[in-house]
Amino acid sequence: MSRSTKTSRVNTVATSACLGAVFFWALGPIFIKYLTGFTDSWTQNALRYSAACVFWVPFVAYVAARGSFPQRTWRRAIVPSLANVAMQSLWGAGFYYITPAFMTLLTNTSVLWVTGFSLLFFAEERPLMRSPRFWLGLGLSLAGLLGVLYFQKDFTAVGTRIGIAIALAEAFMWGVYAVSVKIALRDIDSRSGFSVISLYTTVGLWICAALLGRPGQALHMGLPAWTAIVVSAITSIALAHVLFYAAIRRIGTTIPMLVVLAQPLIVLSMSSVFFHERLNGMQLLSGVVLLMGCASSIWAQQHLKAAPSPEQARPSPSV
Repeated sequence: MSRSTKTSRVNTVATSACLGAVFFWALGPIFIKYLTGFTDSWTQNALRYSAACVFWVPFVAYVAARGSFPQRTWRRAIVPSLANVAMQSLWGAGFYYITPAFMTLLTNTSVLWVTGFSLLFFAEERPLMRSPRFWLGLGLSLAGLLGVLYFQKDFTAVGTRIGIAIALAEAFMWGVYAVSVKIALRDIDSRSGFSVISLYTTVGLWICAALLGRPGQALHMGLPAWTAIVVSAITSIALAHVLFYAAIRRIGTTIPMLVVLAQPLIVLSMSSVFFHERLNGMQLLSGVVLLMGCASSIWAQQHLKAAPSPEQARPSPSV
């Protein structure tokens, strides 16, 4: 008997884009930690975003030449860019105090802030309040976060506490950034919006570097450090975002967001090789609980009648 059932096929382009995005984002913390031995966080941020900005300039020029670049983008991108400057400054600074996987794991709590701000500002998100999956995710995330912190062996060290405070502040600022992007750029192509945000963010980070950092250090960096600057900028800032949004356009937000939750585990595997980072068994268990909670919150959003915007997703925190 013949069967004419319709079979679903894996979207290989979206799958490849998704996996590429999470891998490139996982490279970011490794490069940033490596660069802590060459320059301060303010200068490093400015250099990396400058390289990413140069990568985006041809795209902006091409679109502008065709007359299809929305002029309102320049005005609307200001507030998200200010939030991005604060977020990127915190993201880069955290690695000077704590290890890459630990930092990445803590900043994944941004999912909670994104969800909370979405409930506050977007009426279509408020049905989440009636979702058992949402409350389960919230509870698991908080329990996992407390476990990761409680079982950190050097939790009482001043540097560790500073790093933890920076990581949690970065997660908060990611929530501010994500929601501000959704509000300001909801009707603007993500590539156009992100290219302008990159330009504005680069200017803001250079102002911070001039006031608080030591930009002159860049003159004394060798080829390995400059290679890390350029490669990390192109992969974890420029290409990762493009791949992530390409996946979203093809298969929606839920699966890409869930895949990105694997980032801390990838970072840990690489950090264990390059920096000999180790999380103890209880921290690993707590980390899994934290990520399960984030996944449950994302799963709850899938069941909303109004699908969330791509800009609500956490493209890595931070890069």
